[in-house]
Amino acid sequence: MDDLKAHLDFFGELGVDGMRAEPAWRSRPLSASSQSSGGGGHDVGKGVDSDLNPGTTQEVRVRPSADEALTGIREDLGDCTRCKLHGLGRQNIVFGVGNPNADLMFVGEAPGSDEDKQGEPFVGRAGQLLTKIIEAINLRREDVYIANLIKCRPPGNRNPEPDEMDQCEPFLLRQIDSIRPKVIVALGKFAAQSLLQTTDPITRLRGREYPYRDAILVPTYHPAYLLRQPSAKRDVWADMQRVRAILGDG
Repeated sequence: MDDLKAHLDFFGELGVDGMRAEPAWRSRPLSASSQSSGGGGHDVGKGVDSDLNPGTTQEVRVRPSADEALTGIREDLGDCTRCKLHGLGRQNIVFGVGNPNADLMFVGEAPGSDEDKQGEPFVGRAGQLLTKIIEAINLRREDVYIANLIKCRPPGNRNPEPDEMDQCEPFLLRQIDSIRPKVIVALGKFAAQSLLQTTDPITRLRGREYPYRDAILVPTYHPAYLLRQPSAKRDVWADMQRVRAILGDG
């Protein structure tokens, strides 16, 4: 029993959280990642012999990769009808895009018209400006992950309503927990207030750092606001320098 306990503790430290003992798993083919490991790893789909039941083969299952986790979240979301937005002119669900292992994640408010048409966040004029902001700190758009508080466009680009947020927020939180970014940039007042659960204005929130789900949250102005108020670009640049410093310290 002591040997068994040590064995289980070892796999627990590796992140293993379950096993399967169905006979059908004895003859399943190894995954490509298992074959390339030379037989010494503990990848998903690879069997190990169990002293508890000699002659059987069990699976040691590790946590999915961030990419696999995001795929699972998208599958869970499906062709979502959880709130009224699906019946208010939605063309596409806008899930999120970018590097699933990103150190930097941007969270906006909701898709706009261009995003609704293309099914990708921040692709209109504000999105083009966001891409320039990302490049200004020596990153590419494909290096980061971009998402919104909610996945469907509200009619007339109004703010998301509480019932819509209630249905969509769990999916965003699962995205954040799967990606595990070092820094989350909240774009605009609504995103910052929603994530931080505060009513403070963005002028008070920006310029500071907040702990958030094992990351550092940095609020800043929304790119759409910068299109209307170009003078605010200086403040956003200061915020992004803060982001770059945090990433550099990490």
